[in-house]
Amino acid sequence: MSFSKTKLGVHGETLAINFLRKKGYLILQRNYRSPFGEIDIIAKFKNRLVFLEVKYRTSSEYGEPYEAVNYRKVAKLKRLIAYYLEVEKQDLEPLFEVVSIIEENGKVTIDHFEDILF
Repeated sequence: MSFSKTKLGVHGETLAINFLRKKGYLILQRNYRSPFGEIDIIAKFKNRLVFLEVKYRTSSEYGEPYEAVNYRKVAKLKRLIAYYLEVEKQDLEPLFEVVSIIEENGKVTIDHFEDILF
């Protein structure tokens, strides 16, 4: 299976990274891939390892971006996070967070859902 990020996806992740850095997050990895899928951003924040899913839309016509992080996606990400912690020998407490971005008519709205899993 071939995977390529869309320009919109890369743009959304860049907006999220800039937002997170301003909040004090140290970005460790972007687009980490495992046998269980991909996570958009892995960061360190206050001695915790944070796994972030970024959802970006140019309109809220079909709902809020964060609504795309459903039960199936969360279950997949739990397996990915467990894999990462084991392979990378990380002992920091893991967090899962979502950055939801809508960029509509030149206005960017970012919602950050912190510590929503684990």
